[in-house]
Amino acid sequence: MKWIALALILVSARFTYAAEAIRVEKDIAYLNPGRSEKADLYFPKETPSDKLRPAVVIIHGGGWTGGDKGSSREINIGTHLALNGYVGMSINYLLASQTEPTWPQNLHDCKTAVRWLRANAVRLKIDADHIGVIGGSAGGHLAAMLALSGPGDGLDPDVPYENFSCRVQCAVDLYGPADLKDARDLHMLGSPRSEAPGLYRRASPTSYADPSDPPMLILHGTADEIVPVEQSEMLAAALKKGGVEHELVLIPDAPHAFHLQPAQCDLRPLVLGFFDRHLKQP
Repeated sequence: MKWIALALILVSARFTYAAEAIRVEKDIAYLNPGRSEKADLYFPKETPSDKLRPAVVIIHGGGWTGGDKGSSREINIGTHLALNGYVGMSINYLLASQTEPTWPQNLHDCKTAVRWLRANAVRLKIDADHIGVIGGSAGGHLAAMLALSGPGDGLDPDVPYENFSCRVQCAVDLYGPADLKDARDLHMLGSPRSEAPGLYRRASPTSYADPSDPPMLILHGTADEIVPVEQSEMLAAALKKGGVEHELVLIPDAPHAFHLQPAQCDLRPLVLGFFDRHLKQP
């Protein structure tokens, strides 16, 4: 019992330290007026006034039909980004139902978040040339789509902030579906795969890799029973074929839906090191 009590004290102390070391602004409007989806911003508590900070968009999972910007994984990621000198932007986006498809509006919302950061870069003291994205599960799919699809693919939103680029400088995909061509019918797409195979292909990150795409880190647990690890292996193969810088890391025995500190290993050095290499100025 004494060891349990000590562990609880240590955990409490760690989260108290984290809460004191960062600043969080909740429910920020980043979409068109009238949209209910909002964002939470995670800031380092103290930053020199003359230093611009890189930023990372955080996209939650939930099968494209559920989830929230304030879930434990997203809080974990946003907190550790802010503790390491980043501005994290955890977003809600349009969710699908059985009767309301959302593609490609859900992707448009993610791309609009990148534009919003650039549009507000001066006020937020963000380095607009160094923005990344991270997402888990369905959020990993959207993060990969955001990174790999460009203006020529017809998937950028028309408005708002149309004068700003949607492009990110790097991406982290946590166990996201990558090739939907053989997927079950998805509510977000609104049509059965048998009737609209082109739609499922168009919504697959594996369809877009080319040498102009930013670097990507892919993480997947070998014990994932929700999204097969083969999905990330197919994405890595597509990135290799397309000439995209990437790394696939398989986490032995990790199940679906882990954050940066799964029981199997501490992923913070790997993920934060990846962001540091691609987003922080020398």
